Amino acid sequence: MKISIHDTKEELGKAAARKGAALIRQAIDKNGKASIIVATGASQFEMLEELTRDFVDWSRVTAFHLDEYIGLPVTHPASFRKYLKERFVDLVSPAAFHYIDGEADPEKECARLGELISQHPVDVAFIGIGENAHLAFNDPPADLQTEDPYIMVTLDRDCRQQQFGEGWFPSIDDVPETAISMSVNQIMKSGSIICAVPDKRKARAVKNALENGISPDYPASVLKSHHQAYLYLDRESTSLLKRI
Repeated sequence: MKISIHDTKEELGKAAARKGAALIRQAIDKNGKASIIVATGASQFEMLEELTRDFVDWSRVTAFHLDEYIGLPVTHPASFRKYLKERFVDLVSPAAFHYIDGEADPEKECARLGELISQHPVDVAFIGIGENAHLAFNDPPADLQTEDPYIMVTLDRDCRQQQFGEGWFPSIDDVPETAISMSVNQIMKSGSIICAVPDKRKARAVKNALENGISPDYPASVLKSHHQAYLYLDRESTSLLKRI
């Protein structure tokens, strides 16, 4: 894993997006097409804004949605489908974008998406790390063994507190308790991983992921075993590290 540290989250976002865009272009040059994973959340604002500005032939790109709340309408301000449609899909018009339908039957939706992603090996995954060190909605202790591409998960209180703290819901009680998430193993199958993690509120998660062994208690720690993972941090998110 390569770690890149930047003074501000704006610089972090630009650097992460530019590297990711370069990797997408490489995949298109090699294979004539590319497949990617796109994350959501406040930590991805700057990265996504820059990514949509970078020159990529999006007509050759198939994209997959990382996670979504079960039962939340697409019209809800916290809907990740809404987030991605407004901040990514409508701006770049990829060849295909496979949303997670949180209002569908969860088991059938996991199976549908699993079949789709099995046909599109992922070249680049754009992800973040949660305040509890989760990857996607794989909260600790995360299932690091399942081979299912998409799974149903229960969100822990720390995860739900983060969603409330970021302003997506009026109270923590309004945050759904279940979601559909891409599994850790599926994320790790990506050819390259771009992980953008700004802000002081993520400092503890960064410390736990980097300074402990690989453990379900710190799901993001698995990134250390990926052959081509790029971790983008800012000064605030590195503030608790013993050494940089």
